[in-house]
This record gives sequence, C-alpha cells and structure tokens, in this order.
Amino acid sequence: MKIELETAKELAVRAGAILLEHYAEAPSVEWKGKNDPVTTADRAASRFVVDELRRRFPLDGILCEEERDDLHRLSRARVWVIDPMDGTKEFISRNGEFSVMIGLALDGQARVGAVYQPTEQKLYYAGVGTGAWLTQGDVTRQLVVSAESDLSKAVMALSRSHLSPTNETIRKNLGIERTIQTGSIGLKVGLLCEGKAHVYVQGRGTSLWDTCGPEAILREAGGRMTDKSGSGFVYNIEEVRNIQGVIATNTLLHDSVVNAARSLLS
Repeated sequence: MKIELETAKELAVRAGAILLEHYAEAPSVEWKGKNDPVTTADRAASRFVVDELRRRFPLDGILCEEERDDLHRLSRARVWVIDPMDGTKEFISRNGEFSVMIGLALDGQARVGAVYQPTEQKLYYAGVGTGAWLTQGDVTRQLVVSAESDLSKAVMALSRSHLSPTNETIRKNLGIERTIQTGSIGLKVGLLCEGKAHVYVQGRGTSLWDTCGPEAILREAGGRMTDKSGSGFVYNIEEVRNIQGVIATNTLLHDSVVNAARSLLS
C-alpha cells in the first residue's frame, strides 16, 4: 500500500492547490439539491483527481462525489472513494474549514486515507499498518487518539454548517459539556486523531466519500467509526448514502455513544 498511500497524499495536496486557486476568487455556485452547493472548484479538483487515478490505476474502481457513478466499481476489489472538496459551504463562507479527502477501499474496507486542509497546509494520512500521521508545513508527527474514558471530560466535535437538535440531545444524554466546531468531516475526524476531541456523531446527510478516507486514518490512530448500530461501513455497495448515520470515537467511548445515539438517529 505504500505507492497507493503516497499517491493519495500527493493528489490530495495537488487538488488542494487547485481549490486555493479558486478560493482567491468569488466562487461560482450551483445547487445540486436542497442545502447542497457545488462550485467550479469542486468540479476542477474532482476532474484532476479522477483523471490521475484512472491513469495510474486503470484497473481500480472509482467513486467520486462529483462524478457519475456507473457502478462498474462494484466488480472491482479496489475502489478509490473521493470527495474533492468536503466543506463546500465553508469554502463559500471563506472560513478555511474545507478539505480534500481521498480513500482507498479493499474488498469494501477502508485501508488508505488522506485528508488535506489546504488553507492550513494540514495533511492527515494513513495506510494499513503505517500508523496515522499529520504533516503540517515541515513538521510531521504520529497521531494517536486520546485515552479519555470519562464522558464528562470528553469533547464532542460538531459541524459548523449542519448542527442539529438531535446532536444536542445526544450530547446532553452523554453528559458531555465541551464541544468544538469545524467544517469538513475529515477535519472533525482529524480532531479525534489529534486527541483534541473524542466523539463525533452525524445522522443522515453523509455518504461513503465522506467517511472512507477519514475512517482509514482514524483506525490507524486507534479510533473507531461505525454506523448508529455499531456496524462497520462497507465501501463498495450500490447505496452511497450513510443512511444509518456515522459515529466516530476514540474507541473507549464508542459503545456508550452508540447506545445513546441508536434510537435518536432513527
């Protein structure tokens, strides 16, 4: 997986540079659906990453948010799962909290991940057995989730643009007092990997490209990601929506969060 990991890292950074080129200008915004914007930057980064992966790994399948899903990927053991810009609302708001997310699933399981925040030059990455790492500028350090096991001392990562009453109810039921907000899912999972947060919960509204890369990194950092029932994600299925929600934790708190969230996320 060394070549694949290095490829994910390289393409995430190069796609981030494309996003920054558009970030300097007023973005052209369209709406794919209610509350679902897309910009020319999303599409430019998408086309770059997909073209490069097809050139380098012509036998692999690809699932990308901004590209048509022709389902040919379902016959492939290796599938790249891409969100060329997670946090489009943050990009439009110009708060910097967006990222490029590239994952590789083998036999449906997340095995390689790269998440890059171009405004901060933060690159989170991991492959199976490599550990999880964060490179920012010239500094690289290994990531390990916090060993916090007391929910009253835990920090819950919350969305900047998709706050919900359900998440607030879950937080109160768990007895979590402290929260931290950011945009992209990849950046929220990054906070868990850095030990700055311990719990992240999201109901409907995410898809496989939102979780594949981040899950690979979180697992190598010692964390855990499942749906509301505690079941793991499978990344090469026809349904791309995570209709059973997303729960990510430092592992020690996972069962408690699943128990608190199961009925509320129904």
